[in-house]
Amino acid sequence: MSSEDLTGSEVAGYRLLERVGEGGTAVVYRALHAERGACAFKILRPKMRADRVAAQRFLREAAYGARIQHPGVVRTFEYGEAPDGLQFLALEWADGELLAKFIRRTGPVAACLAATIVRQVAEALAAAHAAGIIHRDLKPENIIYDPRNQRTRLLDFGHARDADTSPEERLTRTGFFVGTLQYVAPEALSGALVDEAADIYSLATIGFLLLTGQLPYTAKSPRELFHQLLTKPPLRLSEARRDLAFPRALEDVVARGLHREPARRQGSVLAFAEDFASAATEPAPGPRSSLLGSLKGMFGTGQ
Repeated sequence: MSSEDLTGSEVAGYRLLERVGEGGTAVVYRALHAERGACAFKILRPKMRADRVAAQRFLREAAYGARIQHPGVVRTFEYGEAPDGLQFLALEWADGELLAKFIRRTGPVAACLAATIVRQVAEALAAAHAAGIIHRDLKPENIIYDPRNQRTRLLDFGHARDADTSPEERLTRTGFFVGTLQYVAPEALSGALVDEAADIYSLATIGFLLLTGQLPYTAKSPRELFHQLLTKPPLRLSEARRDLAFPRALEDVVARGLHREPARRQGSVLAFAEDFASAATEPAPGPRSSLLGSLKGMFGTGQ
């Protein structure tokens, strides 16, 4: 953890009220601005200020976030370098908690609530895609959720890229990928720069987690998970939680979003969200139907 604590100081016109978090590259403060009010203020960590790659990622997050104007995306106020050399990013303050923390606290949620969250995230992603931006690191840790009004906000575009990246930039090296392994699309593992379909896959993984409290792969190590992503199909909802019942249509929608082949997924994040919401309203098989199914298997279906 960084020993630097700037609480109580003023940077670029922002009064830093309290330190609220720290990521791999930046420290986050709750700050106050005379005109903008409460803000989230990110400052590049001391060890990262001389790291050209870290600084570029920090500035990329700021630049991409500033290009998207949507109520489901945390607004970027400004970014730059203060007179004292501190590189900063000032963001709208979003009430709530990280979706990851909410899921850990509550466990699986009802299908209707999962559909609400998926739809809101999809709308924010669609705005990013319309601006020519692929998120590439969609995960519950990059989503703010406020349970009081069931509102979600998307943040952190540090791994994002332009959709129109030139062909010369489209390949890195095999085994090197951008994103978080538990949520990254399988095609990213080859080293290719991915398109919107990768964000669909990540959103489907989040939908799976919301419904089951688990992830669609059960690997015990990153190496094993890497192998499973390339060789095995994901679990279906009912396989992950045999104690819960899910509409067959909902299982199919999530499975399609998690398909290893990008072309087999829904055509857009909005299409995935619409299919998810429609399937979530269908009745799930209950104990009675399961019992009848067992009896039919024992005595025949009859005519």
